[in-house]
Amino acid sequence: MDILVVGSGGREHALGWKLSQSTKVGTVYHAPGNGGTKNNVPIEAHEIEKLIQFASEKKCLTVVGPEVPLAAGIVDEFVKRGLEIFGPTRDAAQLESSKVWAKNFMKRNGIPTARFEIFDDAKKAIEYARSAAWPLVVKADGLAAGKGVIVCNSSQEAISAINKILVEKSFGSAGLKVILEERIDGAEASYIAISDGTVAYPMATSQDHKRIGDGDAGPNTGGMGAYSPTGVIDDKLAEEIQKDIIEKTISSMKKEGIVFKGFLYAGIMVKDGRPYVLEFNARMGDPECQPIMMRMESDLVDYIKASIGGTLASLPKISWKKQSAVCVVLASRGYPDSFPKDEEICGLDMDSPNSYVFHAGTRLVDGRVLTSGGRVLGVTGTGDTLQDAISNAYGRVEKISWPSKYCRNDIGRKGLDLD
Repeated sequence: MDILVVGSGGREHALGWKLSQSTKVGTVYHAPGNGGTKNNVPIEAHEIEKLIQFASEKKCLTVVGPEVPLAAGIVDEFVKRGLEIFGPTRDAAQLESSKVWAKNFMKRNGIPTARFEIFDDAKKAIEYARSAAWPLVVKADGLAAGKGVIVCNSSQEAISAINKILVEKSFGSAGLKVILEERIDGAEASYIAISDGTVAYPMATSQDHKRIGDGDAGPNTGGMGAYSPTGVIDDKLAEEIQKDIIEKTISSMKKEGIVFKGFLYAGIMVKDGRPYVLEFNARMGDPECQPIMMRMESDLVDYIKASIGGTLASLPKISWKKQSAVCVVLASRGYPDSFPKDEEICGLDMDSPNSYVFHAGTRLVDGRVLTSGGRVLGVTGTGDTLQDAISNAYGRVEKISWPSKYCRNDIGRKGLDLD
């Protein structure tokens, strides 16, 4: 079968890379893809009708990477046309597209999460922030490319965040409402599962590094690196998350008339041995996807087909390489704010058996790879130990250059500290 991967980031490059290894798969197309993906189709991820036309003509199975087309109902439209597509419907994607909807869903279904209040009035939100007895996290309701969450250390920082979202409209329509949430401090990890609406199989555990700077300094980003597996989630905790969060979410949605098919991502904070949901995503994480795909032994296409067809229970649990994998995101300096573009990237042609370079914000022009986004590459290393994987990833990082190249220097160090 041929496959169409929708999206242009490192996650989509990694999904396409993994899917192309299957003996069941012919051509993997990317729409629109990037400077490192093959068989690129000049259709943007939000151009749903054009994607439908292409998938119909090529008889592709479509795999959706990013959140925006999922929130726009791409799966619903494909299903209406009788086309095979992997991912949640618009209603199911509300778990990510509306943090307000997700928090209320968790509250009414007893899924562990932080205490919260919802506001659309800046004055009332500020009054609450001044009186709150605990530190706050301020979240924009809608999709904000991973940047709509502001972790605050004081009531003044919370007030500033409220003004940024509700008054200055920094996130546009995504910030018509804000959530003021109790800040839970602990160890953060990513727990991702693939679901067919009834059954959910866990993917490998991972840990993201969301802040721009070393030591988790500075603003949140879409993710500056990740490693897998993470020691934050041991077997006992994994069982608890699987039962009390993942399976409870899938079954509770089903009771509410929503069948969740696709990747379900739970951003977890572990405090005093208990897991709490910080956020849900209705798709694979980025950059978590890159190390997870590097470690996956099973044929991904089998599980995608089973998710679509509702037959996951007929397959064995997913198998994983015992190796560790670490993804270091190379960004353009200035990200997540303004940053230069169209800088030529050098050092990409150096092969390594222990690393792979996944492209994100790149484009190919006359044989040259140029930067085109804030997060440019995801250099992913593997190794028998986490330290080996870190060394292999950063060893490859050193060989890649462009004028404004920037990366964190501590990706994976949290995992070493757990040992």
